[in-house]
Amino acid sequence: EPGVNEREIQAVVEYAFRLGGSARVGYPSIVAAGVNATILHYTQNDQPVGDGDLVLIDAGAEYGYYTADVTRTFPANGRFTAEQRAVYEAVLDAHQTVIRQVAPGLRFHDMHETARRVIAEHLVELGLVPFGVEETLAKRHDREFFMHGTGHWLGMDVHDVGSYRTPDASRALEPGMVFTVEPGIYFTPYIRFSNLEYDVDEWMERRYLLGVDKAKELEAKEREAAGFVDHDIPEAFLGIGVRIEDDVLVTADGHENLTEAALVQPDAVEAFCQR
Repeated sequence: EPGVNEREIQAVVEYAFRLGGSARVGYPSIVAAGVNATILHYTQNDQPVGDGDLVLIDAGAEYGYYTADVTRTFPANGRFTAEQRAVYEAVLDAHQTVIRQVAPGLRFHDMHETARRVIAEHLVELGLVPFGVEETLAKRHDREFFMHGTGHWLGMDVHDVGSYRTPDASRALEPGMVFTVEPGIYFTPYIRFSNLEYDVDEWMERRYLLGVDKAKELEAKEREAAGFVDHDIPEAFLGIGVRIEDDVLVTADGHENLTEAALVQPDAVEAFCQR
């Protein structure tokens, strides 16, 4: 609730882990209020929660040597603003659309492309990007808001071992695999819309061949050469950060969401926060 410190929330979360029989956390807990939620790996956890803030909690207990990795985002005062709810529903739509598709044979990369498209559709509908869906995807404008992958392998390590690609393609899902599904949208003050169309896989290959620093230097030059588009983000959206993350097991005929008991529907989240 407003007025508590992030560290107090962290203490309650990790206390519950211990009560449940967990020997330790699987990774440093993230408890991020307000603008702190736009920092992907924020672990300072020492700021007060403001009235009107969203609180993003990304935390997982280790149990039997395996770790969970779960993220939920809550309105501290029990009510989403209209802008917060619109962003939350966009992330939830991407999250649930991806999970519904999970089955043996689906390629890992295809999950991310699904999440990108759903998020781009919402950004366009909300007027938060300068172009339509196809141009938004081609110019990677969705990446200004959703700058990480949709998931990662999960097991004895929170980012568990395993390849995401075969020599020729993105890896196909198989029964027994466990991974996270965690789309997000973050409104930082540094959003810039480049006119450059590019392929992320080609850029990653160039980083491998030339080295990260040299490749990033070329990327920056290409963006500058293509120019930028002026498009203002309404102030009410700035500082919003939302991520929703579940842990999913691939089964023989589909999937099982191992963490679906944690509330995600916005009305249920508001009701819970108002208790």
